Amino acid sequence: MDAFYTLFVEPFQGNSYLLRAVVAGCLVAIAAGVVGCLIILRRMAFLGDAISHSMLAGVTGGYLLMKVVYGHEAHFAGMILGALIAGFTTVLMVSFVSRVSRIKEDTAIGIMYTGIFALGGALASMFSHYIHLDLFHFVMGDVLAVDAERLWMMAGVTAVVLFVIILWYRQLLLTSFDPIMAASLGLPVLLIHMLMTTCTSLVVVSAVQIVGVILVVGLLITPAATAYLLTNRLSHMMALSALFGVSSVICGVYLSVWLNVATSPPIVLFSTLQFMFVLVFSPRFGLLSTWLRKRAAIPHTLAEDILGCMRRSGGLATSLSTIIANVPTDGQRLRTTLDRMVTRGLIEPKADDAYQLTEAGELEAKRLMRAHRIWEAYLARLGTPEEEIHDRAHLLEHVNDEAAVDYLDDRLGHPITDPHGQEIPEDFLHLVPGEEVPASLLRDGHIAEVTRLLPEANFDLVIGDHLTTGPRTDNEQTWTFKINDSHQQLNLDHHQADSIIVRLVDSSKAES
Repeated sequence: MDAFYTLFVEPFQGNSYLLRAVVAGCLVAIAAGVVGCLIILRRMAFLGDAISHSMLAGVTGGYLLMKVVYGHEAHFAGMILGALIAGFTTVLMVSFVSRVSRIKEDTAIGIMYTGIFALGGALASMFSHYIHLDLFHFVMGDVLAVDAERLWMMAGVTAVVLFVIILWYRQLLLTSFDPIMAASLGLPVLLIHMLMTTCTSLVVVSAVQIVGVILVVGLLITPAATAYLLTNRLSHMMALSALFGVSSVICGVYLSVWLNVATSPPIVLFSTLQFMFVLVFSPRFGLLSTWLRKRAAIPHTLAEDILGCMRRSGGLATSLSTIIANVPTDGQRLRTTLDRMVTRGLIEPKADDAYQLTEAGELEAKRLMRAHRIWEAYLARLGTPEEEIHDRAHLLEHVNDEAAVDYLDDRLGHPITDPHGQEIPEDFLHLVPGEEVPASLLRDGHIAEVTRLLPEANFDLVIGDHLTTGPRTDNEQTWTFKINDSHQQLNLDHHQADSIIVRLVDSSKAES
């Protein structure tokens, strides 16, 4: 008990500056952690570093303006204003260079922030008799020296940033994950981007005055990256990021007291150690869990060959001898793969050393067949000799990327049959009741409700109309739909069908 008191309670007794440091650091961690999640998702981690470094020019400019023009020493509010102007200038210059030239945004950030940072350093050197700026504390920070004015300022900034993010959460979420879809919904993507950049600038400018450049960049990126390894939901990611940032500040301050070192380095160090721990032990995305999954994984290509062989049995049990005859591999590897497929629930053993597909196995086999036949259609479109199409498609069907198959399906115009005249299974992964999809995915007999109409959909349709899909015509190039069970019929090409977003109501096929 005495050891606990000495280590954790005694450092704060009579040391109000230490308590202010923890509170200020936690406020910075919360604001930076929440904003950092948006930066991570937008792949703009370099932006926070750029704004924080460009602040040197703003701070020195504020000093010069107050001293030379007004004859007064720079006030804290003046330096904040100068730093904000420098931060916004950096962002605007980056945006301008990346828009008017072939230079990418990350390169533009590197050019602009180093240039503006160098300008600040040059001004500080040229007018050193006017400017009394401790560059070491500017870079490394001095959170223990935070006063009440800066503490209240950081509290206000944190409150404003949290208010903005809560108010605009849905818009920020959509623009972070899919800006194209956000624009199609009518959201002001550029305005939301500027709002996020403004929040970033406000947090960085305010926090650098308290914790320095190194710590504010560390709190902006590392806790958010740590949270990103644990969850896929933005709200959970923001909460975890703030939690990791606060724990870094508290533990870092204790480490600085125990080791008698400057405060900022232990905070950044502890935050990095948190990241490394989560990187190794994260239950979903950690190195250890990934290694364990790979060790227990079924050999992908071999398992799909087995599924393909069993699919050709027409739903009946497939004997082991048949599988051995059609799947070229050694006996031990085949037996191990079959056992793992049984454990995964893809197949189930039957009498007389035979196996049968389960419902999950049927679905996976159907996905494999769809991929194979779409690849065949694609190879035929490329002009591949007919005798080579099947073997090449057999190799390509193992490409473990459903998005690639969906892309080919769309580019081919969602073909119904492969070059051999066999039916290509519909996109059963996306075309399920309740999911929104383009009307081009519908097949003969499907009934769907119109949920959205893209700007190019100049048809006599309204939201809520029901479309009954008819057979394709013109060599599968024309989609036919009946509207609301009436005799009114729409004949659309692929692009027009894509402009109608629908929700499947009935997936059953029409009676022949």
